[in-house]
Amino acid sequence: HVQLVESGGGSVQPGGSLRLSCVVSGHTSDDYCMAWFRQAPGKERERVATIDTSGYTNYADSVKGRFTISQDNDKGTLYLQVNSLKPEDTAMYSCAAVRGWVPLPRRGIAAEYKYWGQGTQVTVS
Repeated sequence: HVQLVESGGGSVQPGGSLRLSCVVSGHTSDDYCMAWFRQAPGKERERVATIDTSGYTNYADSVKGRFTISQDNDKGTLYLQVNSLKPEDTAMYSCAAVRGWVPLPRRGIAAEYKYWGQGTQVTVS
């Protein structure tokens, strides 16, 4: 049973930085896709960044150049470094995972991911 647990959220001023972490347990597959999504009140959930087993990454246009997704396989942890934060980045950030390969055009679709964490709140004001 795969479990995802996020941490690292908080309240920061515009221009600030945070590092979000997602500890993955129960993961046994060597082939997977992982992602960070976010959802602000009254808005739809949106993909922030994705990464696959090969390390290939993909970002939403709104965060390119500011956010970096990475993974430490030895620690079983997914990260999201968020820099130059803006008020519009305020949201609940959740990590998600799915075993197997997901076609690139579908990696931004939440329904493609089977496992989800509980989320960590990021507030920029």
